[in-house]
Amino acid sequence: MGVHPIDELRAAVEAAAGDLRNGKPAPAARLSFERPKKAGLGDYSTNAAMLLAPALGAPPREIAERLGAKVTERLGDSVERVEVAGPGFLNLFLADAWYVNATRGVIEAGDDWGRDTPETPLNVNVEYVSANPTGPMTAASARHAAFGDALARMLELAGHSVSREYYFNNAGGQIDRLGASVRALARHEPVPEDGYKGDYVADLAQQIPNAAERDASDLGAEASGIIMEGIRETLHAFRVDFDTFFLEGSLHEGDPSPVDIAFGRLREQGHLYESEGALWLRTTEFGDDKDRVLRRSTGAPTYFAADVAYQENKFRRGFDKAIYVLGADHHGYVARLKAIASTLGEDPDRVEVPILQFVHIVEGGEKAKMSKRAGDFVRLSELIERIGVDASRWFMLSRSHDSTIDLDLALAAKQDPENPVYYVQMMHARIAGIFRQLPEGRVEAALSADAAGVALNDAERELIRKVLAFPHEVREAVARRAPHRIASYALELGQSYAAFYRDSPVRDEPDETVQSFRIALSVATRRTLAAALTLLGVSSPEQM
Repeated sequence: MGVHPIDELRAAVEAAAGDLRNGKPAPAARLSFERPKKAGLGDYSTNAAMLLAPALGAPPREIAERLGAKVTERLGDSVERVEVAGPGFLNLFLADAWYVNATRGVIEAGDDWGRDTPETPLNVNVEYVSANPTGPMTAASARHAAFGDALARMLELAGHSVSREYYFNNAGGQIDRLGASVRALARHEPVPEDGYKGDYVADLAQQIPNAAERDASDLGAEASGIIMEGIRETLHAFRVDFDTFFLEGSLHEGDPSPVDIAFGRLREQGHLYESEGALWLRTTEFGDDKDRVLRRSTGAPTYFAADVAYQENKFRRGFDKAIYVLGADHHGYVARLKAIASTLGEDPDRVEVPILQFVHIVEGGEKAKMSKRAGDFVRLSELIERIGVDASRWFMLSRSHDSTIDLDLALAAKQDPENPVYYVQMMHARIAGIFRQLPEGRVEAALSADAAGVALNDAERELIRKVLAFPHEVREAVARRAPHRIASYALELGQSYAAFYRDSPVRDEPDETVQSFRIALSVATRRTLAAALTLLGVSSPEQM
């Protein structure tokens, strides 16, 4: 898309500041350009004068007066007036003509509204969910699924290439324990103490032929395969699909295997050593709390060896950044995974590990238990059935990933404005409903109409400012890995439209020019609401 209206304003202020410098060095700190927190202080405010004052040898307020004149000269009819406030802030009061043109810019951007073009586009691998294939997808894993998927969507809108990946841990003792559990139930025997319980295990025992006579390891492999397919189907229903399903078992296959290749690279880097018959990786040199065993004295590789090989494989596939979305019980993996990158000779900043806190499903004031091994958990498929995909995804994304979520099923199931996702969707549907009530072709005609000279009210200006904030919110959400910012923004945008709708008739506005502008602003709002909901993986209904 073209230059964003807010970016154009910032560029005008920066250019005006350059006019005042006359070749003197620019301030080390980048000037701010943002909405004032208090009403009456203009539409946008900048601290540029305070940054310029030391180099120009004059008081900040004096510099602000001079800067204001330059800004007014550059912006012309777009600015109504400028004011100096406080210690030297310059506040810009924009003319209605600027708001009208900015709205036109949103319309012209079309589907590219909010899309960015980064200076350095990245090839990003986002690995998320990756729940073990020893049981069905739980509601707790829904947070990882929604977060990883929303992060991938945001990164793509920000101009990066994204590969979505699920790592199936389909090797090791857990698979054997699953097989032993299935076999025990097929034999009508008690499940082993360290095995897996629950209805799903009993279903597997009935579903797999000759389960009572099968080898535990072989039986576990088949059972986990069935569970994997169920996980894929459940995630697809949750609007979460992956480019790659990576099997841990593949890291140990081939000659040389990915594990062998990784070991070879570590030897080249000089970070391997042997002790007590085992092969160790010296990760303490790179921030880990202890060195890690790669190969036991028995010759068997450890789980950590698979972690190393998996990350080396990601770098070999050409990813600039590897993002691992992990749960709160994996906090120790942050230093460990970054240490792996360092031992491989890579920049540890190429590895990111967002840690997601726990989810509690609350019903009737009580929290549901979430033990997969005990067979006492809420399945994601059950959550979808109870409150739907939209509510499930919204509530999983509406809070920062480092905060615990208490998902109240009663609130999430409500179909009234008290439920935030319903409220936002209702605003989108309301706009669609307004358009259905207009004469055929009226919306298209409004988008091409000339709105010059329209006088705006406060609700219209506030709505336009909120619409224009979308690209900035996307940038911040991407930079902070914070999809919850998009949920908060969507709710605020819906509230701004409600205020506009209350004060600014659209269907019943008698002035054709004013009506055309309000229709165009409604189109811009509707597109922005839909774009925000799409980032969250939530639908944008035409009617409710």
